[in-house]
Amino acid sequence: MDEHEGLARRFEAHREQLRAVAYRMLGSANEAEDAVQEAWLRLSRTDERGIDNLEAWLRTVVSRLCLDMLRTRASRREDTLEWEVSAQAGDDDPEDEAMLIDSVGRAMLVVLDTLPPAERVAFVLHDLFAVPFDQIAPIVDRTPVTAKKLASRARHRVRGTTALPTAELSKQRRVVEAFLAAARGGDLTALLAVLAPDVVRRADAVVLTPGRPAVARGADTVARETLVFGRRATFAEPALVDGRVGAVIAPHGRLLLALVITVAGDQVAEYDIVADPARLRRLDLALLPSRPVP
Repeated sequence: MDEHEGLARRFEAHREQLRAVAYRMLGSANEAEDAVQEAWLRLSRTDERGIDNLEAWLRTVVSRLCLDMLRTRASRREDTLEWEVSAQAGDDDPEDEAMLIDSVGRAMLVVLDTLPPAERVAFVLHDLFAVPFDQIAPIVDRTPVTAKKLASRARHRVRGTTALPTAELSKQRRVVEAFLAAARGGDLTALLAVLAPDVVRRADAVVLTPGRPAVARGADTVARETLVFGRRATFAEPALVDGRVGAVIAPHGRLLLALVITVAGDQVAEYDIVADPARLRRLDLALLPSRPVP
């Protein structure tokens, strides 16, 4: 085995971990793979004898590449959202990316995407991969103390806050999960059970077919309409939306729309389908608290 082959084998031993880091930073399997491949190219042009810790060196290179990609993405982000194009692209997650999304969670990817680049990198490295702040600091070009503050701000935004009592939060979560499960399964009976008789559905015009009203009323009407749109529930996951339990719909882990849901008793009393980019940006999105271990 020559020196190059030996280096390649050492790199491959770290590939999956590097890919996991990059995916959580970028939320895109293709971009994560690009970052990892670029790290290999840089390693192959570097004298390995000057690298004391290959794992840390590679993680630093990948993280800096991801930070640059996030900054570029933020600077060119469009103010408009082509809903139909995005929706069609999300119809079938490639198997590899679907597995990555499942391992991270759609809501986590959506919330991470709301963070500024440096905060996202600091949070991912520290909270998800236990990298110490003295190693994170040079990646984000901050002191260790400031890097810690970046991760703390990100953590606060990811976890969010809610004034709901624990019992109310749990009830809302059960109702929302039942609603999404019925929508995914195309189960009209289950939908009618979870929707209040006088339920109201509101929606931004961009998600509606021509002629469909912005407001629909009544369990039967809303349930039958939900069956038509139910395939989108495949990409849905409960989340905190403005401090209460709602849902995000995120093909490929990218936010397409959000459901602002009002629960009354044990049923959905109303929900608002938010797809307008300006409205989506104004929503306060966060992860639901972890369920207590029995």
